[in-house]
Amino acid sequence: MNKEYEKIQKAAKSIENRMPFKPDVAIVFGSGLSADIDGIKVIEKIPYNEIEGFPVSTVVGHSPELIFAEISGKKTVIMGGRVHFYEHGDVDKSVFGVRLMRYIGAKYLILTNAAGGINFSYDVGDIMIIKDHISTFIKSPLIGENIEEFGLRFPPMSDAYDKKLRELMKESAARCNINVKEGVYIQVTGPQFETPTEINFYRSIGADSVGMSTVMETIVAVHAGMRVCGLSTISNKAAGASDAAPNHEEVIETGKITSQKVAKLLFDFIAHLED
Repeated sequence: MNKEYEKIQKAAKSIENRMPFKPDVAIVFGSGLSADIDGIKVIEKIPYNEIEGFPVSTVVGHSPELIFAEISGKKTVIMGGRVHFYEHGDVDKSVFGVRLMRYIGAKYLILTNAAGGINFSYDVGDIMIIKDHISTFIKSPLIGENIEEFGLRFPPMSDAYDKKLRELMKESAARCNINVKEGVYIQVTGPQFETPTEINFYRSIGADSVGMSTVMETIVAVHAGMRVCGLSTISNKAAGASDAAPNHEEVIETGKITSQKVAKLLFDFIAHLED
C-alpha cells in the first residue's frame, strides 16, 4: 500500500469517533475567513495536532483545526487553516488535509485564498472565481508513486475548476448582488512576495492573480475525483501594480473586511449544490 495513503487512513481512524457525520462538502479557508462567521453551525472542532499525522499550520490568520459544520443545510468539513508549502517544503504535507477530507467522504471542494492582483483591472477587495491555474512554478503533488486508491497516474486537468460549479457560483453572485471576476490563478512557492519583473512575466503568460496555495490542492482533489471550485479574494495589488509594497498584514486585514461578502456568496452556492 502507498505510504501516503496509509497515513491518510491512520488520520481518518484517529478521528472516526469524533466525526459527527460523513461530509459532502469540503472547504479550505484562506486568510481572514473563520468558522465564527454567522451562518456556520459548528458541530465539532478537532485541532490538527490531535489528528494522527496531520501537519500543523503555523501562519497568522489561519486556524489549525478541522471543523465539522452545517452550512446551508449541507454537511461540511472545513480546514480552518491550510498548510503552505513554504512552511516545510514538503508537498505531501501541503495536500494532506484535502486528501483526508476526500477520504472521509467529501465530494465537493471549495478552495478560498487571498491573492495578489496581477490583472490591472482588479481592485483590492474584488472576488475572483478561478477558471484555470498555472502550476509551472511549483512541484506537482503527484510526483512519486501514484496513489491508485485515489486516482489515475495521469489525471487530466482540462476542467480542474468545474465549469458547472463556476456557472453556479456566478448565479449565486447574481442572487447576492456581488460583483465577481473570473480569471487565472498562478501558485508560486513563496514565502517572499514577487518582484515586479516576475509579476510582469506572470501577466504575460495569462495570470490574473497570484498566491502561495490552492493549485497543489486542486491537483490532488481532481486526481481523487472531487469537483473543485475556487475563489480568490484580491487582498493587495501585486508588485509593480501599485506604489506600495505588498505585506502580510494587508492580506490579513483585507481578508477580514471581505469575509462577510465571501461567506454570503459561499452560503448561497452551497445551498444550491446537488446532494
